[in-house]
Amino acid sequence: MTNPIYQTVILGGGFTGLFTALHLSHQHYPRSVILIDRNDRFCFKPLLYEYFSGEMDAEQVTPRYEELLEHSGVIFVQGSVQSIDLQQRQVQLVGGDSYGYSNLVLALGSVTGYFGVEGAQENALPFRTQEDAIAIDRHLRDCLQRARELQDPEQRRNLLTIAVVGGGPSGVEMAATLADFIPQWYGAIGGNSQEVRVVLVNHGEILEGDVNSQLRVTAEQALKERSIPVELLIGAKVTAIHPDRLEYQLHEQTETLAAGTIIWTTGTNTHPLIKSLPIPDEHRDKHGRLSVTPTLQLPDFPEVFAGGDCAMDLQPESGTGDEYETSEVNSDQSTSAEKHHSNPTPLPPTAQVAYQQGAAIAHNLRALALGYALKPARVNLRGTLLKLGLNNSAANIFDTIELTGEAGHLIRQGTYLELLPTPIHNFKATTEWLKDEIFEHYHPDGFKQAMKVAGVVGSVLVGAVIARRIAKSLADDRS
Repeated sequence: MTNPIYQTVILGGGFTGLFTALHLSHQHYPRSVILIDRNDRFCFKPLLYEYFSGEMDAEQVTPRYEELLEHSGVIFVQGSVQSIDLQQRQVQLVGGDSYGYSNLVLALGSVTGYFGVEGAQENALPFRTQEDAIAIDRHLRDCLQRARELQDPEQRRNLLTIAVVGGGPSGVEMAATLADFIPQWYGAIGGNSQEVRVVLVNHGEILEGDVNSQLRVTAEQALKERSIPVELLIGAKVTAIHPDRLEYQLHEQTETLAAGTIIWTTGTNTHPLIKSLPIPDEHRDKHGRLSVTPTLQLPDFPEVFAGGDCAMDLQPESGTGDEYETSEVNSDQSTSAEKHHSNPTPLPPTAQVAYQQGAAIAHNLRALALGYALKPARVNLRGTLLKLGLNNSAANIFDTIELTGEAGHLIRQGTYLELLPTPIHNFKATTEWLKDEIFEHYHPDGFKQAMKVAGVVGSVLVGAVIARRIAKSLADDRS
């Protein structure tokens, strides 16, 4: 008779997977935990633009898993998953190793979707990983250097044209960031920065149907105010991408845009491993993502949890976040989110959602191990954050307060720094002093709203980051 295996295997080290592991460690989970990811580094995707633009370094944005999990008790395995056997509870890696599990967490994320556009995968540059950022960096620097040496103005203009395909948050943030720092790069090597051109191409309006849609007007205005204004090509359906141009349909006419760089930020596809699982269509959404119960379990395999881009988690429209505390009472676990929630709506695939799902999964894994009741996951959407250039962002907090410019940038940066899974030694002891002695005396109006929002967000760290930046700006102004 085979002895039962009591270990939890987490597939994918993104927000959901990594934070599930870290929460289990903090909660003294009584079973062994194995985290498997094909990369050796965690990628903090919301701050990948800061890494790309040089505002933050690699160790901040892409720390190593071994460093993050040091002394946590979590075993990290670098490897690519070949197959998942839900019946036998086995995970097979490409190299031949296999891992049995008592519980499995599916947190594999998504993959870039090219939607059948001719030449997109071969000729466009994606932007999802540190490797992608490095590849774009090298490509852009090569284009700028070659353009600097060209005499023909039309050839130079084509080489200096950057097309960003996709008007969702990734495309908007990419276009805004490029339009601020690429002119600086080109000017630094003796080029005319005004020759740089950034074009954002999208089939519909920017941010249409996205959780950030309320920031559309703000984003459109910010794109116009960059170092070089971003050109918007709206209503253009991209049909083909070549090494030096893209083709699109606009008003039933086929047009061509010559560009030395084409960056692909539009859409994602469900991970192939998730698509390959023997889960019926009635327990998937139209994209193939897995439907989960309110406790984030698979209806047909309750020992398996799923979150992030792998799962379709339905929440009540006015749901609020819960603290995950242990209960001794067994609960009825409905397999239908629709039955559990009134007016359920799918959660957006954002970092704040995945982070909170990780906490919920960890709570329920511990509850299962100890025989306690599982608790429905409640995700609290605190607002949206959008990078709109260097040191410029928009922050929409609880749909009640909107901040832009430097104040929005401080809120965005501070909020994401709070989520970084590394120890951040920041100024908790001096926050109140900075706020009272410097902020109130010298900036009674300018950043007061930013500090108010920091309180709404509920993070001492956010306030500390903002206070430090304000103190620095005051010191610079007075020196």
